[in-house]
Amino acid sequence: MSVLRTQLRGVARRPSRLLLTGLAVLVVSFVVYATVLAQQMTERNVLNGLSGTPEAVDVVVRNGTIDAKLLAAVQKAAGVEEAVGRIDYGGQVGGEYLQLLADPGAGPLALTTVSQGRFPSAPGEVAVSPRTVERMGLELGSTVDVQIRYDEQGDPLPKSKLTVVGVVAARDDFGFQAYAPTADLVKLTGAPFLSQIDVRVAPGADQAAVQSRINDVFAGVPADSRPQASDGATVRHEEAEAKVSDVNAIFAVIAMFVAIAVVAAGLVATSTFRIVFAQRMRQLALLRAVGAGRRSITGALAAEGALTGLATGTVGVLIALGVGHLVPTAAGWFGKQIASPGVPVPAALGTIALAVGITVLAVLAPAASASRVSPLEALRGSGTTGARRDIGRLRWAIGLLLTVGAVLLAGYVVTNLPGRDPKNYDAQPMLFAIVASGAFAFFALVALGPVLVRPVLAVLGWPIRRSGPVGRLAAGGVGSAPRRAAAVSVVVALGVTLIAGALVGGASFRVLVDRETAVSSPSDYELTGVDQDPVPATLVEQLRKNDKISNVSPYRRLDAKIGGQLELPVTDLVMSGLPQLKKLAAASGSLAAAGPGKVVLSGFAADVTGARVGDQVDFVAAKRSAKLTVAAVLPEDAPLHASAVLDPADLTRLGAPATYSGVLADAAASGERARTDGNRAIQDVQAAAGGKWRIDVLADQRDQINDNVTALLVIVIGLIGLTVIIAVVGVGTTTALSVVERVRESGVLRTVGLSKGGLRTMLTAESALYGVIGAALGLALGVPYAWLAVKALGVNAPLTVPVAQLAVVFAVLVALTALAGVLPARRAARVSPVAALAAE
Repeated sequence: MSVLRTQLRGVARRPSRLLLTGLAVLVVSFVVYATVLAQQMTERNVLNGLSGTPEAVDVVVRNGTIDAKLLAAVQKAAGVEEAVGRIDYGGQVGGEYLQLLADPGAGPLALTTVSQGRFPSAPGEVAVSPRTVERMGLELGSTVDVQIRYDEQGDPLPKSKLTVVGVVAARDDFGFQAYAPTADLVKLTGAPFLSQIDVRVAPGADQAAVQSRINDVFAGVPADSRPQASDGATVRHEEAEAKVSDVNAIFAVIAMFVAIAVVAAGLVATSTFRIVFAQRMRQLALLRAVGAGRRSITGALAAEGALTGLATGTVGVLIALGVGHLVPTAAGWFGKQIASPGVPVPAALGTIALAVGITVLAVLAPAASASRVSPLEALRGSGTTGARRDIGRLRWAIGLLLTVGAVLLAGYVVTNLPGRDPKNYDAQPMLFAIVASGAFAFFALVALGPVLVRPVLAVLGWPIRRSGPVGRLAAGGVGSAPRRAAAVSVVVALGVTLIAGALVGGASFRVLVDRETAVSSPSDYELTGVDQDPVPATLVEQLRKNDKISNVSPYRRLDAKIGGQLELPVTDLVMSGLPQLKKLAAASGSLAAAGPGKVVLSGFAADVTGARVGDQVDFVAAKRSAKLTVAAVLPEDAPLHASAVLDPADLTRLGAPATYSGVLADAAASGERARTDGNRAIQDVQAAAGGKWRIDVLADQRDQINDNVTALLVIVIGLIGLTVIIAVVGVGTTTALSVVERVRESGVLRTVGLSKGGLRTMLTAESALYGVIGAALGLALGVPYAWLAVKALGVNAPLTVPVAQLAVVFAVLVALTALAGVLPARRAARVSPVAALAAE
């Protein structure tokens, strides 16, 4: 206890050292608790506002068969104040889809709010969403013909006329929504069934009793089609659960990266405790000399670590709590309503316990090492932490064993990588093997880090060594303490490994996504026949004359037997006519070689026929045949998911008609406005030609995919940034503590003529070298493992190494680590040589 009291009094005298030692733990505590608060706010907002059923709905009738008669019976049930039937029906306006939705338009059960005009009050009237106004041009007062009804054979019945009488704001607005009262929509569409009934219970009525009476209304309905009345709150919760499950999935990924940040914080904390204990070696030696045992010293130092974790964890939680409650207030200033996260006490206590656990685990090894030093050895000199260059036989053995494990697992993955079109392939075991191999490799790096520092420094540190005496001193300072350099550089390497992996994987998947979107959405618009009507050449010419659209590319499609094998779809789309198709790259051959007598095969068609570039393949369609030479083979499908792209003349030889199957086109300019104008222009042209064609806005699908990929990469890199922040904190704390540790060394350098600026430059350069070593090791691990992960997924994404982005990451990490050493270097330069030499 006396040893413990001595140590704690020392901590009380130097509280700043305690905070500096646990700075990385403080950052992790803030991140962990802030993540909990963010999840709380997200879930509360989802539960409060993102369920599809209005808050006023007390009972929901769903499932089974619901018709207008049942709706009327429910409306008459005792205790029912209001009951609204919901309908979701589809129609065609010209060549575009129009979603018709039933809504009362006013009152507690309404899903919409009128912003212009009025809500429909008679059959044939609709209100549309704002984006529908933009996309489809359905302005107030305009009348449009809508194809809604079809006979039993699927043939269209006469169109219905709809008049737009209002513009409404709704929760969802995809650019094709129209609303009308239930009864009017039933008359308009002839819909025999409703999707559900929303019920509001009369004030004072017992909700459970009303729900039971509603279920009694359905007693005569056959059991296999009988609807069920459910509690409205339960339905809202189920709807929100679907949203929250997505949120939980996202936060599960976040938790994985937070766990990595916790590991990084533990490594940084271990390094800083080792430096702190080395600085206090003389004090520990005196305690040993007056009778303190190893166990008591170890226990006292562990208690100090626990106190550090308690203090920094509490501070991190309090900061996160303050920020979490500031966010809703700040959002209110901008008119946004965000639910408060509350004060989740169990999570706060758990975060503090985690901080204590991290520091206790981090302090054990340095404490045990410090307690083993003999009093005589410690009293002879303070030493410098990390000055030992050997790592011992046990550490060598562990490091080599981990390396062998990493190599064996990676070799297993390489030898079992899937082919281009894997059958019944399960990527999960392979990904687990990659994660295990990466973990082995990282901990091997932790074990062998001190041995790797000097060779890496010899290769990458030459520019600093050649810069002059100060540069040679900086490189020598890092090389003379390889343990300290390795402890910090390994954390930097962890962050760079993750970032490099994310960038390489992201770039590879970006190329894959570009290829797939080029195949499925090669243009902004696609015009096809509503009932597979062909597109005449005159319509194509009218489209080409319109200045709102560009790159008009008609195509024909037919089924042909390829190489005597399967009958597959082929097209004559001219791929050079669409900029989006420039993203396609051949797996073999050249797309530029396509022309008369040549064919571009999809990967699947090449596999089925066994044809390769230069081979001749027979095409047979409508009892006509053509022998074509393979000019190129694509990695996956051909554009429009065809199996082959032929020259138009060759498709004509196979019996293709003169009319077209469809037309692809782009907007004349970029941006939402130009896309809307192009859509309207195509609508006008096809309407003037008879209105037999449908227009699909492929650009919306492409943008959604690209936005999702971009958002995912931003989230992943942002989360990985947590590890980088902790690594930079580790560099800063290590440099700050090593300044105190090397006071006498700084004094000697100043005495022999090194200026204040020179000392600052030397220490800052040392910090930068930590970043150089860590970034180099991180890139050496990150790129190969990213390649393995991309290949193991079996998605045929090509390995793409974004060299420029990786170079920026390297430069930024070096700059950040150098910046982390600026303040400690300035502090060291302010100490006079006399005071430094007099320091113990």
